[in-house]
Amino acid sequence: MNLRLTWVQPEDLVGHELRQAAEDGRDASAAALRWRTAGGAPAPPAAGASPRPADPRLRTLAMRLLDELDALPAPFADREPTSLPAIRAACPDWPTSRSREETGVGRPRGAPGNGPGGPLEHRLHAAWLGRAAGCLLGKPVEKLPLHAIRALARATGNWPLSTWFTAEGVPPRLLAAHPWNRRSAPTSLAENIDGMPEDDDLDYPLLNLLLLQRYGQDFDTSDVARLWLDELPAGRTFTAERVAYRNLLHGVEPPETATRHNPFREWIGAAIRADVHGWTHPGDPAAAAEQAHRDAVLTHTANGVYGAMFVAAALAVAAGGGTDVHACLREGLRVVPPGSRLARAVRHAIATAAAHGDFDTVVDRLHAAHGAYHWVHVVPNAALLAAALTHADGDFTGSVCRAVSGGWDTDSNGATAGSLAGLLAGRPERLPERWTTPLKNRLATTVGGFDGIGFDSLARLTCDRITLREDRHP
Repeated sequence: MNLRLTWVQPEDLVGHELRQAAEDGRDASAAALRWRTAGGAPAPPAAGASPRPADPRLRTLAMRLLDELDALPAPFADREPTSLPAIRAACPDWPTSRSREETGVGRPRGAPGNGPGGPLEHRLHAAWLGRAAGCLLGKPVEKLPLHAIRALARATGNWPLSTWFTAEGVPPRLLAAHPWNRRSAPTSLAENIDGMPEDDDLDYPLLNLLLLQRYGQDFDTSDVARLWLDELPAGRTFTAERVAYRNLLHGVEPPETATRHNPFREWIGAAIRADVHGWTHPGDPAAAAEQAHRDAVLTHTANGVYGAMFVAAALAVAAGGGTDVHACLREGLRVVPPGSRLARAVRHAIATAAAHGDFDTVVDRLHAAHGAYHWVHVVPNAALLAAALTHADGDFTGSVCRAVSGGWDTDSNGATAGSLAGLLAGRPERLPERWTTPLKNRLATTVGGFDGIGFDSLARLTCDRITLREDRHP
């Protein structure tokens, strides 16, 4: 019996690293030729591991090639930097950090707007619910191609997408051709939902809430690593997070954990960890982005880091209240180097969404522009997220359904769209009951101390991390 451990086997990483090199401008042609000549396979297109073990000699070659590929010069490094000072220098419109008094988060606990039952807690409650509902909507179709998602929804009269996916009424032949995500269907189809099941898109916000409880808002990247080793089972990590976890166990320290044999460093993983960083800096996108950066660089570089900063900054603006989705996206872009691939993709997506009334047309154009990327890469997913939010104009159902209906990383995009749209809704009761009632105010997780917790309790705990923070911006 051969154990196929996903996302870390060297012979599977080489193909992904060759594609990453093509995307970030490194000349990997010599390494690619050696790999093909030796019989090396391309990267698995969707799964985390190839179906059969490779020749042991290939694994030795793979380790050598990964070292060589890591050492190749990166010509895009100046316009796509990773360090925070360099990112700030590349952003001509970087927002000004605001003090606790300016944002209102310095008020004593119980003061109007910032205590139990106040507007901020209501917004956070809606954000947690929105993140859960959007994630759950996308779970059964995760990894499916766009045409399959459309076919499955149309078969039940649910297109344009407006509610949960269901297997009831779907022809057996269609299900055989396009099976639901095997791990998610038992808990995420309409007929099966019974509370919010576990998902990494909810586990990471829980971990970051725990991070702030344990280390405060002045945590550093090593604190994130310590927390993961203490609280996050390795088997609950994927892509860049799993590689970074392996690197930690090998004694590699941050930020090298993000770069050593890590071809997933520009994928979506850091972005799905960003919500708490935005939620806990209402009205202060600069501070939110800086906090998201300290988290992201454990696992990601360049565009992978920008995805987290973009999400955190946009959510911080929404958490502050009194704004609309378009302002949130504009503010999010202020913390992303404008010449980067992510910034260009997001600007194009927003313009495309504004120009077309039919969202299917928008999605088709995004897939034509970004289809060469892996379905978990941050660039196409950030573009789709921005397009969905723009096209829905702040409406909750429109935001989560458009984000999921566009394919790629369906549950992650649905989650982030739901988080931002929930904040804009402002109160949990303003979210349609068909999205919130099935959640039963109950979240399943393996993150210690949180299993079965209610979203109202999570909102209170998140609010506590705002009111008790130290003033980092005098």
